[in-house]
Amino acid sequence: MPTSSASARSTDAAKPSNGGGVQSLERAFDLLERMADAGGEVGLSELSGSSGLPLPTIHRLMRTLVACGYVRQQPNRRYALGPRLIRLGESSARLLGTWARPYLARLVEETGETANMALLDGDEIVYVAQVPSKHSMRMFTEVGRRVLPHSTGVGKALLADCPAEEVRALLARTGMPAATEKTITTPEGFLAALEQVRRTGYAVDDNEQEIGVRCLAVPVPDSPTAAAISISGPAGRVTEAATERIVPVLQEVARDLSAALANTGGH
Repeated sequence: MPTSSASARSTDAAKPSNGGGVQSLERAFDLLERMADAGGEVGLSELSGSSGLPLPTIHRLMRTLVACGYVRQQPNRRYALGPRLIRLGESSARLLGTWARPYLARLVEETGETANMALLDGDEIVYVAQVPSKHSMRMFTEVGRRVLPHSTGVGKALLADCPAEEVRALLARTGMPAATEKTITTPEGFLAALEQVRRTGYAVDDNEQEIGVRCLAVPVPDSPTAAAISISGPAGRVTEAATERIVPVLQEVARDLSAALANTGGH
């Protein structure tokens, strides 16, 4: 016997998931993540195709997300991520930076150079945490600063595993302005740099963002949101010989930070 829409909605909202949660909540967050993966704006049929959920279920969930301000409906009837998500994202990014600070402090102790943590936010890199070097000559990047990925070590680390077509699309949107004469300014050059990151396991910014400064960066594996950590210092200190010593430390700290973030899930 067919159920009424009210009955179906009630059943859907109350039905527990396999993990012991509420299925409709899991589905709503899954749809938000699918929207983000699609660039922030999608149609219902696209969501249905990618999620496997029936259109009536998606429409019901989206109506609730629109009412809460987490999604908005565009004039073309497509759905876009809503402005209320910005506050949640900014707060979680600050928390992520707070959790990372002890690990960045360890990097400073073991390498002597300034340590940073950065995320990919849309098409830009945003720095969410920093612990400065104790040297009198040290690098300083303001937390919250935004830069383009193509001229940074953290940008290369964060994009290294992205499909080439997605990287090309990002570069087409941002352009590739030269911060210095050493900045990579062609998609082919940047894709070659990403191939080197995959081969070596770390990324280098060699005077590409600022003359006289070298940065070494690695991704944080299995981070809940794409994140990278780096050290930065004067090119005279962050030499090739120093790189051989620093990169294993970076990779170890990234693994430890990843494990710590995995344990914040409250299981």
